[in-house]
Amino acid sequence: MKAEVIAVGTEILTGQIVNTNAQFLSEKFAQIGVDVFYHVAVGDNEGRLMATLETAKKRSDLVVLCGGLGPTDDDLTKQILAQFLGRDLVFDPKAVAKLDAFFASRPASSRTPNNERQAQIVEGSTPLFNHTGLAVGGLITQDGVTYVVLPGPPSELKPMVTKELLPLLDSEGQQLYSRVLRFFGIGESQLVTILADVIAQQTDPTLAPYAKTGEVTLRLSTKATSQEKADAKLDQLEETILSHGQLSDYLYGYGDANSLERVTFDLLKTQGKTLTAAESLTAGLFQATLANFSGASEVFKGGFVTYSLDQKAQMLQIAREDLERHGVVSEATACAMAEQARKLTGSDYGVSLTGVAGPDSLEGHPVGTVFIGLSSATETKAYQVRIGGRSRQDIRQIACMNAFNLVRQTLLTSENLV
Repeated sequence: MKAEVIAVGTEILTGQIVNTNAQFLSEKFAQIGVDVFYHVAVGDNEGRLMATLETAKKRSDLVVLCGGLGPTDDDLTKQILAQFLGRDLVFDPKAVAKLDAFFASRPASSRTPNNERQAQIVEGSTPLFNHTGLAVGGLITQDGVTYVVLPGPPSELKPMVTKELLPLLDSEGQQLYSRVLRFFGIGESQLVTILADVIAQQTDPTLAPYAKTGEVTLRLSTKATSQEKADAKLDQLEETILSHGQLSDYLYGYGDANSLERVTFDLLKTQGKTLTAAESLTAGLFQATLANFSGASEVFKGGFVTYSLDQKAQMLQIAREDLERHGVVSEATACAMAEQARKLTGSDYGVSLTGVAGPDSLEGHPVGTVFIGLSSATETKAYQVRIGGRSRQDIRQIACMNAFNLVRQTLLTSENLV
């Protein structure tokens, strides 16, 4: 079913209110397997709304109109839809009873003829009861197209949708199930190129790439009547994806909330390992990220922020002449920082980050040059990363993500060796 959401109200077009209803409806429709193809906003104007309905009729199976059901003269949605369908407006008895009860409990309120409009529906419609307001909604099918009218205020629209509309639409019992694959170390364009044949042939399930700062996610989606049936289809698609271009090497986790940092933290906790850091470039961002997770004290004893050469020498007890000889942005300094941080805190692993966040180059290194040190009891090594075309904050964030990924890969390797 192809759906279209039409938000009615000049206040949306002028920016006085934000159209959050469209997002809510798309999310709820997706859960029952209804695909929303269009979001449209139109002002409180008879001619333009008529033209919008004419366009929607030709391209959509389900047309949902939000707003314009109130008592004022510019609330025209039901009137125009009735005219468009060649039908009359009639009163819904249940809505009339609610209207009567509302004004009976408020004798001081003045009831006007305009208030009666809120209890009207297009002739032949299935009424949608308003649990929190007075304006009744409605659903009607004509010439193969289903039209729905809903109130504009989210406090009225949301309960009407969840309690009244969705049970009527969810006749097939299908829902949309999704799985998110998270990749680090590969760009969106490269990922899409590798998966070009899979993307070109997709029907159901589908996949959609999304680029985020420093990483790429793939959302796999399918319609099914149960989680078990959905998993069977999603498992097959995932297997196909990971068989392309060694993409399994870049996959680090699943889910919208399961970040690279979270995955690494959980590995540390599971393996009972501790981690420290000595940061220059990132000025404590790596350690602050660790501390965001509950139970951080189990894996993080403390660390160092050593921005200047003097503090690297003093706090980390690195020979000043070594720092001056190699420079602060170097493989040697990254190794020394990671190793000293590990030894001074008695941690299992030490991480260091030093580099050039910009806007100017440093020690002959261009902006985006990053050295990450990783030290354990058996080995200390530094890795160079180049992060191009990014802001200062993005460089710092992506540098931290690279550091977390190095720790993650090390933990997985040590786990496999046990």
